[in-house]
Amino acid sequence: QVHLVESGGGLVQAGGSLRLSCAASGRTFSDYAMGWFRQAAGNKREFVVAIMRSDSTTYYGDSVKGRFSISRDNAKNTVYLQMNSLKPEDTAVYYCATARPPFYGSKWYSVAGSYDYWGQGTQVTVSS
Repeated sequence: QVHLVESGGGLVQAGGSLRLSCAASGRTFSDYAMGWFRQAAGNKREFVVAIMRSDSTTYYGDSVKGRFSISRDNAKNTVYLQMNSLKPEDTAVYYCATARPPFYGSKWYSVAGSYDYWGQGTQVTVSS
């Protein structure tokens, strides 16, 4: 059983920053890729960013490139999402998840079905 806990969400003005954390337990953290997704009210879950287990290669969704940054601390079993230059359209519940092979397709990291465990989510609200 894997347990993921997100934290760091809140209310911020447009142009501001937030840092989300995702603490993991129950699995050898360094063995798995991690991802962040978000879901705004009435919308489908959207891929935000993923970080690979081996070389920490990262992949970003188009809407957050250049503004968001993911990192991981394997010693602390934690992955971070630094969000800068926030926009009202970034408002959503943000979820972290662990990836579980097998993976299909060159962009498997952007597909929610590639992830098996999810956190409960943390709300991010960006006011204009």
